[in-house]
Amino acid sequence: MVGEKAEKLPRKVYEKELLRLQTELVKLQEWVRATGTRLVVVFEGRDAAGKGGTIKRVSEHLNPRVARIAALPKPTERERSQWYFQRYVEHLPAAGEIVLFDRSWYNRAGVEHVMGFCTKQEHQLFLRQCPVFERMLVEDGILLRKYWFSVSDTEQQERFRRRLEDPLRRWKLSPMDLESITHWEAYSRAKDEMMVHTDITDSPWHVVESDDKRRARLNMIAHLLSSVPYHEVPPPVLELPARPGSTGYQRTPRDLQTYVPDHAARL
Repeated sequence: MVGEKAEKLPRKVYEKELLRLQTELVKLQEWVRATGTRLVVVFEGRDAAGKGGTIKRVSEHLNPRVARIAALPKPTERERSQWYFQRYVEHLPAAGEIVLFDRSWYNRAGVEHVMGFCTKQEHQLFLRQCPVFERMLVEDGILLRKYWFSVSDTEQQERFRRRLEDPLRRWKLSPMDLESITHWEAYSRAKDEMMVHTDITDSPWHVVESDDKRRARLNMIAHLLSSVPYHEVPPPVLELPARPGSTGYQRTPRDLQTYVPDHAARL
């Protein structure tokens, strides 16, 4: 039941269902390409809520020429002088493309607002303009899906601790992430206000409970697939051609080329 602590999903069950869902994502991708659909998926939530891991599983078997990830850095001085939504518009999909926003224009409703990177007036303007902006996208034919990954304070703290101790994940942790711990309630209030203004019929929010990362990934992908009216597109018929006979080509002597050392041989 939503909101209740569920038993952690077994790995074998998770991996089997993930593979099935990823197979469906490939079918979705081919449908998007064949029909010229434009699909935007927004991933938002607190730091360490599981957005990045879910995006990785969504995109793992997709064609990067069709499905791309938009993870924008902080704005330049020039971008700061533009209309706020302007730099996001250029990353929107063309026909036959999927764009996964790893954080999005909702930065203004969250970190910028809480950490004082925008003025109160800029924040209020965003809350007024965002529903209009998203209605414009939907009216123009873009399929827009928005997911909020919800993580508890105790689970977030534990994930921060693991990142701090793991050299392979240490890069995921920034001073800003750690500072978010001391602003937990401020982020909660900002999220609530954001939802009031932007959880609209044309582009509703879908909350993903993410204390169990495995469940969160499966639930999010399954919901995305169920929300898009895709169907399997028959692939083109391909046949492996016969290899032609030799015409006298001689390979360049190996000693004239530089090879990487055989590191694996020393294992």
